[in-house]
Amino acid sequence: MRARLLVFPIKGRNWCFIRSIDRSTSESQSSQSPTTFKQLWKNVSSSSPKATAANVELCVDFVANKMNKAWSGLEKAPPGSFKNKIHGVGLSLLSRVKPSEIFLKSIPKQLTGVEVVFPSSLNARLVRRRLRHIAMRGSIVHKNYFYGSVTLLPVTSAFAVLPLPNVPFFWILFRTYSHWRALKGSEKLLQLVSDSAKTHHENESEEKSSDSSDPPLVMEASEELERLVGDGDDVSKCRLKDICKVFDLETSDVLKYQQQKNY
Repeated sequence: MRARLLVFPIKGRNWCFIRSIDRSTSESQSSQSPTTFKQLWKNVSSSSPKATAANVELCVDFVANKMNKAWSGLEKAPPGSFKNKIHGVGLSLLSRVKPSEIFLKSIPKQLTGVEVVFPSSLNARLVRRRLRHIAMRGSIVHKNYFYGSVTLLPVTSAFAVLPLPNVPFFWILFRTYSHWRALKGSEKLLQLVSDSAKTHHENESEEKSSDSSDPPLVMEASEELERLVGDGDDVSKCRLKDICKVFDLETSDVLKYQQQKNY
Protein backbone atom coordinates (compact mmCIF):
# COMPACT_ATOMS: atom_id res chain seq x y z
CA MET A 1 0.00 0.00 0.00
CA ARG A 2 1.42 3.34 -1.10
CA ALA A 3 0.33 6.94 -0.58
CA ARG A 4 0.88 10.23 -2.36
CA LEU A 5 1.97 13.14 -0.15
CA LEU A 6 2.12 16.79 -1.18
CA VAL A 7 4.51 19.25 0.43
CA PHE A 8 4.62 22.93 -0.53
CA PRO A 9 5.06 26.35 1.13
CA ILE A 10 1.94 28.43 1.75
CA LYS A 11 3.16 31.52 3.55
CA GLY A 12 6.74 32.18 4.54
CA ARG A 13 8.03 29.28 6.62
CA ASN A 14 4.54 27.82 6.89
CA TRP A 15 4.39 24.67 4.74
CA CYS A 16 1.49 22.41 3.86
CA PHE A 17 1.80 18.66 4.43
CA ILE A 18 -1.15 16.65 3.15
CA ARG A 19 -2.04 13.29 1.66
CA SER A 20 -4.02 12.92 -1.55
CA ILE A 21 -7.48 11.43 -1.15
CA ASP A 22 -7.59 7.66 -1.71
CA ARG A 23 -11.27 6.77 -1.54
CA SER A 24 -10.89 3.17 -2.67
CA THR A 25 -8.50 2.37 0.17
CA SER A 26 -10.60 4.06 2.84
CA GLU A 27 -13.73 2.25 1.66
CA SER A 28 -12.03 -1.14 1.71
CA GLN A 29 -10.64 -0.53 5.20
CA SER A 30 -14.02 0.51 6.60
CA SER A 31 -15.70 -2.54 5.06
CA GLN A 32 -13.22 -4.88 6.83
CA SER A 33 -13.85 -3.39 10.29
CA PRO A 34 -16.41 -5.14 12.55
CA THR A 35 -19.75 -3.33 12.82
CA THR A 36 -21.26 -5.07 15.86
CA PHE A 37 -20.01 -6.15 19.30
CA LYS A 38 -20.65 -9.75 18.30
CA GLN A 39 -18.36 -9.48 15.25
CA LEU A 40 -15.74 -7.68 17.33
CA TRP A 41 -15.76 -10.37 20.01
CA LYS A 42 -15.58 -13.11 17.36
CA ASN A 43 -12.56 -11.52 15.68
CA VAL A 44 -10.75 -10.88 18.96
CA SER A 45 -11.45 -14.32 20.45
CA SER A 46 -10.47 -16.17 17.27
CA SER A 47 -7.10 -14.44 16.97
CA SER A 48 -3.94 -15.84 18.54
CA PRO A 49 -2.96 -14.75 22.08
CA LYS A 50 0.16 -13.07 20.67
CA ALA A 51 -1.87 -10.74 18.45
CA THR A 52 -2.43 -8.20 21.24
CA ALA A 53 -1.47 -5.18 19.13
CA ALA A 54 -3.75 -6.28 16.30
CA ASN A 55 -6.66 -6.71 18.73
CA VAL A 56 -6.08 -3.24 20.15
CA GLU A 57 -6.14 -1.78 16.63
CA LEU A 58 -9.36 -3.68 15.93
CA CYS A 59 -11.04 -2.29 19.05
CA VAL A 60 -9.84 1.24 18.25
CA ASP A 61 -11.25 0.98 14.72
CA PHE A 62 -14.54 -0.35 16.10
CA VAL A 63 -14.90 2.58 18.53
CA ALA A 64 -13.92 5.02 15.75
CA ASN A 65 -16.62 3.65 13.44
CA LYS A 66 -19.21 4.01 16.20
CA MET A 67 -18.17 7.62 16.80
CA ASN A 68 -18.33 8.38 13.07
CA LYS A 69 -21.87 6.96 12.84
CA ALA A 70 -22.96 8.98 15.88
CA TRP A 71 -21.41 12.11 14.34
CA SER A 72 -23.26 11.48 11.07
CA GLY A 73 -26.50 11.26 13.02
CA LEU A 74 -25.86 14.64 14.63
CA GLU A 75 -25.00 16.12 11.24
CA LYS A 76 -28.36 15.05 9.80
CA ALA A 77 -30.34 16.45 12.74
CA PRO A 78 -32.98 19.12 11.91
CA PRO A 79 -31.79 22.76 12.19
CA GLY A 80 -32.46 24.26 15.61
CA SER A 81 -32.76 20.90 17.34
CA PHE A 82 -30.67 19.95 20.38
CA LYS A 83 -28.63 17.45 18.36
CA ASN A 84 -27.97 20.13 15.75
CA LYS A 85 -26.65 22.47 18.45
CA ILE A 86 -24.35 19.72 19.74
CA HIS A 87 -23.12 19.27 16.16
CA GLY A 88 -22.33 22.99 16.01
CA VAL A 89 -20.32 22.74 19.23
CA GLY A 90 -18.46 19.77 17.76
CA LEU A 91 -17.60 21.69 14.59
CA SER A 92 -16.25 24.54 16.70
CA LEU A 93 -14.03 22.13 18.62
CA LEU A 94 -12.86 20.33 15.47
CA SER A 95 -11.82 23.64 13.90
CA ARG A 96 -9.13 23.88 16.59
CA VAL A 97 -7.48 20.60 15.57
CA LYS A 98 -4.13 21.39 13.94
CA PRO A 99 -3.73 20.43 10.27
CA SER A 100 -0.46 18.62 11.06
CA GLU A 101 -2.44 16.24 13.28
CA ILE A 102 -4.91 15.57 10.46
CA PHE A 103 -1.98 14.86 8.13
CA LEU A 104 -0.29 12.42 10.53
CA LYS A 105 -3.59 10.61 11.14
CA SER A 106 -3.85 9.97 7.40
CA ILE A 107 -0.67 7.82 7.48
CA PRO A 108 -1.80 4.23 8.22
CA LYS A 109 0.49 1.50 9.49
CA GLN A 110 -0.15 -0.55 6.30
CA LEU A 111 1.86 1.87 4.16
CA THR A 112 4.86 0.36 2.41
CA GLY A 113 5.94 3.53 0.63
CA VAL A 114 5.17 7.16 -0.09
CA GLU A 115 5.48 9.36 -3.15
CA VAL A 116 6.33 12.90 -2.07
CA VAL A 117 5.35 15.60 -4.60
CA PHE A 118 6.85 19.07 -4.13
CA PRO A 119 7.45 22.23 -6.21
CA SER A 120 10.42 21.89 -8.54
CA SER A 121 12.09 24.99 -7.07
CA LEU A 122 12.52 23.29 -3.69
CA ASN A 123 15.47 21.11 -2.77
CA ALA A 124 14.54 17.45 -2.29
CA ARG A 125 16.78 17.15 0.77
CA LEU A 126 15.04 20.12 2.40
CA VAL A 127 11.60 18.63 1.76
CA ARG A 128 12.70 15.31 3.18
CA ARG A 129 14.18 17.04 6.22
CA ARG A 130 10.94 18.92 6.86
CA LEU A 131 9.00 15.63 6.65
CA ARG A 132 11.35 14.03 9.17
CA HIS A 133 10.92 17.05 11.45
CA ILE A 134 7.11 16.92 11.44
CA ALA A 135 7.22 13.14 12.02
CA MET A 136 9.70 13.36 14.92
CA ARG A 137 7.86 16.26 16.52
CA GLY A 138 4.51 14.51 16.08
CA SER A 139 5.74 11.31 17.74
CA ILE A 140 6.71 13.30 20.86
CA VAL A 141 3.76 15.70 21.01
CA HIS A 142 0.99 13.20 20.31
CA LYS A 143 2.46 10.63 22.68
CA ASN A 144 2.25 13.14 25.54
CA TYR A 145 -1.25 14.28 24.54
CA PHE A 146 -2.40 10.67 24.21
CA TYR A 147 -1.41 9.82 27.77
CA GLY A 148 -2.94 13.08 28.97
CA SER A 149 -6.25 12.30 27.25
CA VAL A 150 -6.32 8.78 28.70
CA THR A 151 -5.97 10.21 32.21
CA LEU A 152 -8.90 12.56 31.63
CA LEU A 153 -11.29 9.82 30.48
CA PRO A 154 -12.26 8.63 34.01
CA VAL A 155 -12.77 12.25 35.10
CA THR A 156 -15.10 13.15 32.23
CA SER A 157 -17.04 9.87 32.59
CA ALA A 158 -18.34 11.22 35.92
CA PHE A 159 -20.52 13.67 33.94
CA ALA A 160 -22.67 10.68 32.90
CA VAL A 161 -24.82 11.26 36.01
CA LEU A 162 -26.15 14.48 34.49
CA PRO A 163 -29.39 14.28 32.42
CA LEU A 164 -27.57 15.56 29.33
CA PRO A 165 -25.31 14.00 26.66
CA ASN A 166 -21.82 13.58 28.07
CA VAL A 167 -20.14 15.83 25.51
CA PRO A 168 -16.87 16.22 27.51
CA PHE A 169 -16.40 12.44 27.70
CA PHE A 170 -16.99 11.85 23.99
CA TRP A 171 -14.73 14.76 23.08
CA ILE A 172 -11.89 13.41 25.23
CA LEU A 173 -12.53 9.94 23.81
CA PHE A 174 -12.23 11.35 20.31
CA ARG A 175 -9.04 13.24 21.22
CA THR A 176 -7.56 10.06 22.68
CA TYR A 177 -8.26 8.20 19.45
CA SER A 178 -7.01 11.11 17.35
CA HIS A 179 -3.70 11.41 19.22
CA TRP A 180 -3.23 7.62 19.05
CA ARG A 181 -3.65 7.65 15.28
CA ALA A 182 -1.40 10.68 14.88
CA LEU A 183 1.26 8.99 17.03
CA LYS A 184 1.20 5.82 14.93
CA GLY A 185 1.21 7.89 11.75
CA SER A 186 4.24 9.83 12.98
CA GLU A 187 6.15 6.64 13.69
CA LYS A 188 5.30 5.17 10.29
CA LEU A 189 6.20 8.35 8.40
CA LEU A 190 9.49 8.64 10.27
CA GLN A 191 10.29 5.07 9.29
CA LEU A 192 9.58 5.74 5.61
CA VAL A 193 11.53 9.01 5.32
CA SER A 194 14.44 8.06 7.57
CA ASP A 195 18.01 8.11 6.30
CA SER A 196 18.03 4.32 6.08
CA ALA A 197 15.26 4.37 3.46
CA LYS A 198 16.48 4.29 -0.14
CA THR A 199 14.94 7.03 -2.26
CA HIS A 200 14.22 6.89 -5.96
CA HIS A 201 16.25 9.96 -6.94
CA GLU A 202 19.30 8.80 -4.94
CA ASN A 203 19.31 5.18 -6.13
CA GLU A 204 17.91 5.35 -9.65
CA SER A 205 20.85 3.48 -11.17
CA GLU A 206 20.58 0.69 -8.59
CA GLU A 207 16.86 0.25 -9.21
CA LYS A 208 17.35 -0.16 -12.95
CA SER A 209 19.73 -3.05 -12.39
CA SER A 210 17.65 -4.86 -9.77
CA ASP A 211 14.24 -6.52 -9.62
CA SER A 212 13.44 -5.36 -6.09
CA SER A 213 10.11 -3.84 -5.09
CA ASP A 214 9.37 -0.12 -5.21
CA PRO A 215 11.46 2.03 -2.83
CA PRO A 216 9.76 3.22 0.38
CA LEU A 217 10.35 6.87 -0.54
CA VAL A 218 10.02 8.48 -3.97
CA MET A 219 10.71 12.21 -4.31
CA GLU A 220 8.98 13.86 -7.28
CA ALA A 221 9.64 17.49 -8.23
CA SER A 222 6.50 18.82 -9.94
CA GLU A 223 6.58 21.66 -12.46
CA GLU A 224 2.78 21.87 -12.34
CA LEU A 225 2.76 22.31 -8.56
CA GLU A 226 5.49 24.92 -8.91
CA ARG A 227 3.33 26.86 -11.35
CA LEU A 228 0.26 26.69 -9.10
CA VAL A 229 2.15 27.69 -5.96
CA GLY A 230 3.93 30.59 -7.67
CA ASP A 231 6.56 32.40 -5.63
CA GLY A 232 5.31 30.66 -2.46
CA ASP A 233 5.48 33.84 -0.40
CA ASP A 234 1.72 33.95 0.19
CA VAL A 235 -0.42 31.47 -1.77
CA SER A 236 -3.93 32.85 -2.24
CA LYS A 237 -7.07 30.94 -1.30
CA CYS A 238 -8.04 30.70 -4.97
CA ARG A 239 -4.73 29.09 -5.92
CA LEU A 240 -4.99 26.67 -3.01
CA LYS A 241 -8.38 25.51 -4.28
CA ASP A 242 -6.86 24.97 -7.74
CA ILE A 243 -4.11 22.84 -6.18
CA CYS A 244 -6.75 20.78 -4.36
CA LYS A 245 -8.63 20.12 -7.60
CA VAL A 246 -5.54 19.15 -9.59
CA PHE A 247 -3.98 16.89 -6.94
CA ASP A 248 -7.22 15.61 -5.33
CA LEU A 249 -6.80 17.12 -1.86
CA GLU A 250 -9.25 17.92 0.92
CA THR A 251 -9.75 21.68 0.56
CA SER A 252 -10.73 22.34 4.19
CA ASP A 253 -7.56 20.64 5.46
CA VAL A 254 -5.33 22.67 3.13
CA LEU A 255 -6.98 25.96 4.08
CA LYS A 256 -6.25 25.23 7.74
CA TYR A 257 -2.55 25.57 7.00
CA GLN A 258 -3.18 29.06 5.65
CA GLN A 259 -4.95 30.10 8.84
CA GLN A 260 -2.45 28.77 11.37
CA LYS A 261 0.73 30.42 12.58
CA ASN A 262 4.10 29.47 11.15
CA TYR A 263 4.86 25.85 11.99
